[in-house]
This record gives sequence, structure tokens and C-alpha cells, in this order.
Amino acid sequence: MGIFDKIKSQVRDKAKRASEAAGQRSDERTGGTYEDRIDTGRQRAEGSFGMDRDRERRDRPEEP
Repeated sequence: MGIFDKIKSQVRDKAKRASEAAGQRSDERTGGTYEDRIDTGRQRAEGSFGMDRDRERRDRPEEP
């Protein structure tokens, strides 16, 4: 893994944590009323940044 791959991974991890924190804060402020909409928006944002690709890789077993 090259240095740029490491940096890219760190940025994605940080963005993922920020996305989760923002979603939790929004849920707390709205009392969970818009939880489904917040989750959908968060998933779309993560998808546009390519974070969903990381999730798919973790779900699939490694091929020999």
C-alpha cells in the first residue's frame, strides 16, 4: 500500500466518523423523528464520496 492509499484511507475514516457523529446529533435534536431520512441522506453522502465501496469490500470474503 502506497502513501497515497494510506492518506486516502485515513481521510475516508475521518469523514465516516464525522458523518456518523452528524447523524447522531441530528437524531438527538429531532428526537428521532427524522431518523430514516437522516440515515438515507448519510448513506447517499457516503456513496458520493465512495465510502460505500469500502463497506462492500468488507462484506465480501477475500478471493484467493
